[in-house]
Amino acid sequence: MAAQNHESTGITEAAVRAALSTVQEPELHRDLVTLNMVHDITINGGTVGFTVMLTTPACPLRGQIEQESVEAVKRLVPGVEAVHVRFDAQVRPDARITAKLNLPIKNIIAVASGKGGVGKSTVSTNLAVSLALDGAKVGVLDADIYGPNIPMMFGLSGQPRVDNGKLVPFEAFGVKVISMGFLMPEGEAVVWRGPMLHKAIQQLFTDVRWGDLDYLIVDLPPGTGDAQLSLAQSVPLTGSIIVTGPQAVAISDARRGATAFKRLEVPILGVVENMSGEVFGSGGGEGAAQLMEVEFLGTVGLDPRIRMGGDSGRPIVIDAPESEAAKSFRRLARKIASRISLLILQPAPAVKII
Repeated sequence: MAAQNHESTGITEAAVRAALSTVQEPELHRDLVTLNMVHDITINGGTVGFTVMLTTPACPLRGQIEQESVEAVKRLVPGVEAVHVRFDAQVRPDARITAKLNLPIKNIIAVASGKGGVGKSTVSTNLAVSLALDGAKVGVLDADIYGPNIPMMFGLSGQPRVDNGKLVPFEAFGVKVISMGFLMPEGEAVVWRGPMLHKAIQQLFTDVRWGDLDYLIVDLPPGTGDAQLSLAQSVPLTGSIIVTGPQAVAISDARRGATAFKRLEVPILGVVENMSGEVFGSGGGEGAAQLMEVEFLGTVGLDPRIRMGGDSGRPIVIDAPESEAAKSFRRLARKIASRISLLILQPAPAVKII
């Protein structure tokens, strides 16, 4: 029936593709057809439908893509009366990860800070849950060997089970979670030298049954020590995020963290300013990003519910989704996902580091 109808109206799949080749992905700046984002074109009389395969389920510009696609097909294909755009998503992988680790993890993102106390683990937790809420397959690896806070922030405890010699991650809010905190007695301190730390971080990748993941977020300890070096040497990092406080003094600490990643040849996706507001001020994160010549991803305001969510194991994006802080985390997650898509498809101009 569809074939008869589209022949009688003169609408063809080729004409629809030609129209959609005039629509650019807003951030990748290449057309949808060239990017192989157009699939499953259907024609039924004057009604045209197709699927746009996004590069991330957390795409922040899907509304713009839909509007421009509908307008292009109606304008450029005679006889079209209605256009139905469907969306799906397929995260593009960092090919280096598969080549080196032979694991079905598409992208590995390091979350770091130049100093402690800036809410790095809080940011890691809420970004991971935000990506999962948007439909991505997400894991969190707590590489803060000396002070693992991720179990508390996800409301998890106990020891993970072992299946055929591999640890099975816990799961909370749609996110797979593993941490040294699950493997140590409560309150016990870790006193390890570099080689032991390096081996432990390697095992958290290779000895864990992660399964298919679009994004694995690695929560690093603060500073620029052995953990950062071990991580960069163990796995190919798709990119890194620098978390800083809003104070001007935070700029120097954030720059040290960025310098460490530069030396390790890890791209910097951008800077997040956490705990912004009247108490601690604002602007430190943006100033740090300008000095480092990287993108300023945005701010998260100071909100007591963020702290309460971290203590109770219910992240604010789950417990108070309509709060401004939760909305900030959701925007940050989508921006970071877009930056990763840009980095994978256009590695040369996507990220600039100093």
